Amino acid sequence: MRRRLLSSTLLVAVIAVLLLGVPLGLVVSRLIVDEASQELRAEATRLVGEVEYARIQDTPLDPQQLEQKYPERYIQIYERGNPPKATIVGAPPPSGHQMTEDAQSESGIYVRVSRDKDQVEQDVRARLLLIVALAVAALAVAVGLAIVQSRRLTLPLQDLAKIAERLGSGDARPSKHRYGIPELDRVAEVLDRSATRISDLLTREREFATDASHQLRTPLTGLTMRLEEIVAAADHPEVVREEGDAAIVQAERLTAVIDELLAAARRQRHSQAEPITVDDVLVQQVTEWGPVFRGSGRDLLLEGERGLEALGTTGGLGQVVASLLENSLRHGGGTVKVSTSRSDNYVVIEVADEGPGIADDLAGRVFERNVSGGGGTGLGLTLARALAAADGGRLELVRRRPAVFSLFLRPAEEKRPSRVVTGPA
Repeated sequence: MRRRLLSSTLLVAVIAVLLLGVPLGLVVSRLIVDEASQELRAEATRLVGEVEYARIQDTPLDPQQLEQKYPERYIQIYERGNPPKATIVGAPPPSGHQMTEDAQSESGIYVRVSRDKDQVEQDVRARLLLIVALAVAALAVAVGLAIVQSRRLTLPLQDLAKIAERLGSGDARPSKHRYGIPELDRVAEVLDRSATRISDLLTREREFATDASHQLRTPLTGLTMRLEEIVAAADHPEVVREEGDAAIVQAERLTAVIDELLAAARRQRHSQAEPITVDDVLVQQVTEWGPVFRGSGRDLLLEGERGLEALGTTGGLGQVVASLLENSLRHGGGTVKVSTSRSDNYVVIEVADEGPGIADDLAGRVFERNVSGGGGTGLGLTLARALAAADGGRLELVRRRPAVFSLFLRPAEEKRPSRVVTGPA
């Protein structure tokens, strides 16, 4: 592109110089020749007057004085008389290389003035050389400007090409480069916006992978426990049937989790909150997690009011409670109590343990993504709060030591139309 800009600019400059320089050279040459002719004509006229004055004064002409007054001129003066007079001043220029002008008076005085034409041509060549030099200087300036302009255009384009290539390789950092050229600045702004969108998409992709690995772990753990129970109770068909049904429930939960994660990947899902029986979900979770807690030498208890109904989704509430139980199992201690209560505005589910609780420096950030005080992933509480919010509820840390988490759900009688909830599921 730079070569094309240089060649096109040089071509335009050459055409402009030719269109202006050639006529200018012809006009200057013509003016110099005409000026030399007018000068000779004026000298011839002036000499006629001087000869007339010398005749009136009866003073002879002095050739030396005329030669000093009109240097480099060949002068011929003819006077009518008896006999006629002729005065010659200077050396005649070479034949064919002279310019001649004459003048004549009514009294019969004839004057011819000649000069060497080579001097006029030399003056013409000097002026033409000056025009050529100016033309070359103009071409040099045009080439310099073309180089500067081509660099100003090609370097930003090369930079934009590198930015686009970087975006294609996955490096979605906005460059924020601006070049002072409106069209190129607009392209740079579009690339920056594209980089931001690509960065968001990559971030969502990473979050989806992380959320998937975390959210699928709990149902898979429960499914593994059920399968272990089936293997251990191979000699008891009734136990095998019961544990097989529980494994099927775990598989269905796994399917529901996958659906939730796909909705989270789209960053938008329709909340299908509807009246659900809280006891059903809590009994299921306590039943699933009971063997794990007993294997760790700890108890898991379900307390509080029974028969409560709240607005939510079975899958969402189950994942929130499972995340809280897993958090208590990993970071808490002692007996874990899951209690339910009813206030004027909410159905409250609390999960409390007897462990050391949460450090003061982490208490305010415990629901932030990737924040963990015990070597965990830092995703469980973040996803749990997002799931609660998606169903119109709220998950809060109500006590630090020992840790108590409360899930506030809307009562079933406050059923509202489905709404669109944005954000991670």
